[in-house]
Amino acid sequence: MATAAPIFFDDVRLYLDVTMLIVSVVVQAVALIHCLTQRGAGFQALGTLPKGAWAGIIGICLALTMVTYGYMLISMIGIAAALVYMLDIRPGLKDLSDGKGFW
Repeated sequence: MATAAPIFFDDVRLYLDVTMLIVSVVVQAVALIHCLTQRGAGFQALGTLPKGAWAGIIGICLALTMVTYGYMLISMIGIAAALVYMLDIRPGLKDLSDGKGFW
């Protein structure tokens, strides 16, 4: 009975790692695709990093996440970069493209 706990722990950790990897790759891929499909002038109008910088940051984080499968710190950094883009830059780009301005 005492040996069942470490086996159960390993299984749970494996499932959590795989789930976190899938979520991380999906979030970063969506952010990268959105970044690549936007015009570069919108980034300059917002006063943020250029389009190439955002695409590079998110792309490198996505590649490192996929290469370093078992190392979740890289995945967390990638998720943070993708969420900064999705929650800060994307709404600004959407407001610019709609012609409504900010807020």
